[in-house]
Amino acid sequence: MRIMAEAEQPRSRDEVQQQLKEVQELLGRHRLVEDLVHRQEMPRHDLVEGLVHKQHVAELSERLDALHPADIADLLETLPLDERLFVWELVRAERDGDILLEVSDAVRESLIETMAPEELKAAAETLDADELADLAPDLPEEVMEDVYLSLDLEERAQLRAAMSYAEDAVGALMEFEMVTIREDVSLEVVLRYLRRFEELPDHTDQLFVIDRAEQLRGVLPINSLLINDPECTVSEVMIAEPLTLRPDDKAEDAASAFERYDLVSAPVVGTEGRLMGRVTVADVVDFIREDADAEILSHAGLREGEDIFAPVLDSVKNRWAWLAVNLVTAFVASRVIGVFEGSIEKLVALAALMPIVAGIGGNSGNQTITMIVRAMAMGQLGGDSAIRLLKKETGVALFNGVVWGSLLGVVAWLLYGGWQLGLVMTAATTLNLLLAAAMGVFIPMTMQRLGRDPALGSSVLITACTDSGGFFIFLGLATLFLV
Repeated sequence: MRIMAEAEQPRSRDEVQQQLKEVQELLGRHRLVEDLVHRQEMPRHDLVEGLVHKQHVAELSERLDALHPADIADLLETLPLDERLFVWELVRAERDGDILLEVSDAVRESLIETMAPEELKAAAETLDADELADLAPDLPEEVMEDVYLSLDLEERAQLRAAMSYAEDAVGALMEFEMVTIREDVSLEVVLRYLRRFEELPDHTDQLFVIDRAEQLRGVLPINSLLINDPECTVSEVMIAEPLTLRPDDKAEDAASAFERYDLVSAPVVGTEGRLMGRVTVADVVDFIREDADAEILSHAGLREGEDIFAPVLDSVKNRWAWLAVNLVTAFVASRVIGVFEGSIEKLVALAALMPIVAGIGGNSGNQTITMIVRAMAMGQLGGDSAIRLLKKETGVALFNGVVWGSLLGVVAWLLYGGWQLGLVMTAATTLNLLLAAAMGVFIPMTMQRLGRDPALGSSVLITACTDSGGFFIFLGLATLFLV
């Protein structure tokens, strides 16, 4: 079990940001000084330049040693590739594994590419089986084979178990480090047993009570252990029917349970109630953060994990697909406008007003689709929810359409002096908001039924619908009643 050094203790967010800023400023100063020294003509130039560089390396290494692995990961993600690799070389080898776990997937790839197989093997061997399972997909096969062979039989079984579950399953979040006890012993015996540990596993708020077949019999909260008579047996004070998770449960369901019941840890049981491991609040928070990041990116049609300082071609590959979709939809919108070129030529005000109709529809549609995707993520939608949601969002769109459409209609009337144009503006705004509401419900529902991420490209799709639809509705009504 790894014990956190004093220098690696977590700090407040403000302290972390200040430290990262100082390291970045230090890198900038070092780069400036070394560049000036390199340009100077002086005796023993190479010696002086080498001494300056060693001094800077020593100062940076000292700063890095004082940072928590998660904070170093944040620092690496904020640096361009050349500076990132320079800092990475200064990190102590025994901390490589922890830092690789903390950085984003794309940054992790850039770091692994620079490491020799022996370095990767040494970094992987410092990790527990559940942590190694998270890192395994990014490691070369030959490195993973060597690491696997270095594990004992129990660790191999744990690694296979952790890697056998999907990323969004509880089994992928499960960790194996926990404290188990028997139900027929006294609390005094349990206390003596715990004192043999140098340190308890992180987030140990309860002990897991098992029988000889390793079936879960209950849990013993730490507070119950401390406040009850030491002569009591575990069976007398334990919780006999705790909340349990299955390894194939959805991770998002586990996250909901942790939020609902304020859990710190929960046991994971397999067939016949056998205790397999546990999930902690730290695992759940990591899942929620990664899921939220992925949803934000997919909303714009981006794959998760793009390095902000990635090479141009890598970023292009990540973004081109939905840009191509957007190009097609923009072309469709332009053709809709082209159909009504004659109307626009006769009444120039249409060209100025039609972006307003499309824009307010796109904004409303994005609001609807965000609410629907969020409700899906939180498991709030049942089988008959689609119709109810459509009715509710239609009501909201109708109200907003009448109110804001009327306001836009009055503005159009005052600007261009035609009450008929104002009525068309009101009607077009209302109809486009109704279209946005329908698409805001329909798009994520359809994506979910097709087995796709409901948020994937939703912003692109809803904008395409409201732009083309808004132009068609507004120009079509104007052609019928004004031209």
